[in-house]
Amino acid sequence: MPSIITASQLRSVLGVSSSLYSDAYLDGIINSAEGTLLPLLEAYTNKVTGYKIIGGQCVIYTQLPNMFVEGQTVTIAGVATGINGTQTVTDLYLRPYSFSFATNEADIALQPIIPAGDAYISGKTASVLYAADPDIENAVTIISVEIFQSITAAGGQIEGVDFQPTPYRMGRSLTSRVYSLIAKYVEVGSIAQ
Repeated sequence: MPSIITASQLRSVLGVSSSLYSDAYLDGIINSAEGTLLPLLEAYTNKVTGYKIIGGQCVIYTQLPNMFVEGQTVTIAGVATGINGTQTVTDLYLRPYSFSFATNEADIALQPIIPAGDAYISGKTASVLYAADPDIENAVTIISVEIFQSITAAGGQIEGVDFQPTPYRMGRSLTSRVYSLIAKYVEVGSIAQ
């Protein structure tokens, strides 16, 4: 479910009716736009690249240095059944690229996570932090429109304002077109990824 803009907001910008494009269809486009943009923004979140369990402690390894500290409640998703959920950080493995929490799960050697999971301070994801920010709403709207047009354009080519076909709108420059809107929120470490 999208968290920055709604299907009705996108429908209004696109000028299409609900009988032509359902909420579910537009929600999928918005989810793709948010999935493209939100990981670039500063938030209390990090990607989980692996984990291991040693003596009742689950050690979570993160892609970038994390700022999780003892006693914080961290939500973990996309890792493993016994690991996912809300956990309280312990102080045993506090390092820039790892943190730990107590668990009753059996010991397990290092398990890489592909695709990476997520760890975030409960209630502090980018989708929550930026839900009412007009710059982020505009950026998500612009990216959503680009995705919609790329899907629906005949032959996959969109025409620019000068009526020239622009076939590479969905390339690496997609987020570059909204960078001026999101620049003050960008997580510097995400640029190097």
